[in-house]
This record gives sequence, C-alpha cells and structure tokens, in this order.
Amino acid sequence: MEDFSDRVVMITGAAGNLGSAVARAFRAAGARLILVDRAPDRLPALFPDLADSPDHYLATSVDLTDPDVAEATVREALRRRGRIDVLVHTVGSYRGGQPVHETPLETWQALFDLNVRTALTVTRAVVPVMVSQGAGRIIYVAAKAALEGGKNTAAYSAAKSALLRLTESLAAELRGTGVTVNCVLPSTIDTPQNRAAMPKADPARWVKPEAIADVILFLASDAARAVHGAAIPVYGAG
Repeated sequence: MEDFSDRVVMITGAAGNLGSAVARAFRAAGARLILVDRAPDRLPALFPDLADSPDHYLATSVDLTDPDVAEATVREALRRRGRIDVLVHTVGSYRGGQPVHETPLETWQALFDLNVRTALTVTRAVVPVMVSQGAGRIIYVAAKAALEGGKNTAAYSAAKSALLRLTESLAAELRGTGVTVNCVLPSTIDTPQNRAAMPKADPARWVKPEAIADVILFLASDAARAVHGAAIPVYGAG
C-alpha cells in the first residue's frame, strides 16, 4: 500500500457510504485527514477518535453549495494543517424515475447543486492552494451514467456528465502545474440504501465502496503521477 503519512487528504461527503470508505482507506495508509460533511454529527460518530486529534480535522455542518462556506472550510483546513495534497470530492445525489418532461425543475436544480455546484465551490477554493504548492491530486466521483443517457435518468446523467466535463477541462487548464485531475465512474454502488431501493436486484453484481476507494487511493498516489484527465470505470467484476 502507498504510504500517505506525509500528505494531507481532504475528503468531502466523508460521512457517506463511499466517503467514509475512502476516509478509512487513506487513514490506513497513514494520511492526515480533513473530513468534510454537511451533517452536524455523523463524522464524530463515525470517527470518534479523530474528533480531538491534532493530526486530523472534522469539518461538520458544511454546506458546499455555498461558495463562502467552501472558502472558509479550506482556510480553516490550511490553518490547521498548512497544506492540502489531495482532494477527493464524493458529494453527490441520485434521483430518477421520471421522464424528462415530467421531471420537476426543482429536481434538475437539486441534482446540479449537489453533483456539480459543490464540486465547483470546493475546486475554486483548493486549486490556488495546490498550484502554489506545485503539486496536488484532485479526484471527483462521477458515474457510469455520465457516459450515456438512459430512460428516466436524464437529470442525474446530465449532472454527472457535467462533472466529467469539469474533470477534462480542469485537467487541460492545470497541465504543467504539478496538479493532476481525474475522476472515477462507478456503476451501482453496493450500499444499504440501494439494497433497500432495489430488493430484487443482485448486489453481488454491484461495486463495493471499498473497491472504489482503492482506485481513488491509486489515483492519489505517486504511481498515478502520469494519469491526468482520466475517467476511470469502476463497475465491479460481477
């Protein structure tokens, strides 16, 4: 396993199913963690031994749809840790089940806010930090649905596609700075919520959060130093 003991890793949505798996993976690799989540109490419950640790920072009640909040969170992270070497943005949301002409505009707005706006606000705050450092890793979580639209999933697919285009554009802009930008494209993730929503499906065919976390860990590592602007499929082997 790559040694991240000399690196500061910022993970957004860190109390979610995927975010917490990513946090555990980086913690096992020795990273100093900045864990960010919108909920006020989930991070301390999931990582109680990190709550008062001088090596880690749990940022709770953080609404990343607000650019001022994103900026303030990054400033506080820098005050505590001095640098941000890796940003893993796992914040996102899924809603589907309606055709385009019946999908409320509020659903479109909500999906773009959670999947795209949050990525933009934290990116705008973190990129100048990484560029000034001369090094950094940015990893987004898009989705397989970003590659192709499907029935009754237009809003979600469009939002994740925007995140994929953000990855490509930012990678082009940051070429030569020492900062790499990539994303992962999971298919259906094996979570309690998905099992409850799709009781007749076979979860053995889904991808586990820990498997996605392993790919993210690779993209953040020195071994992936030449990987830039990539969208990595993580569909599982089932």
